[in-house]
Amino acid sequence: MNQNSGERMGSEPIASEKVLIDRKMFFLDLKENQRGRFLKITEDVGGRRDTIMLPAPAFRDFLEALQRLVEYEGNL
Repeated sequence: MNQNSGERMGSEPIASEKVLIDRKMFFLDLKENQRGRFLKITEDVGGRRDTIMLPAPAFRDFLEALQRLVEYEGNL
């Protein structure tokens, strides 16, 4: 079995960031598997974790939508 058939090298991220906000920790991990690169976003609240996966081709659209929402919220 090829090691690259799953996530890269035992699921190790290519790059990672952590953001702590109040009691919540957000992990942003850039990863890669046989289907391509993706961003794994995990929210940890007191040991309870929720995760979403965002494929790399969607990064720019996701970022632009987030920027619009940040701007909108700033104008409230």
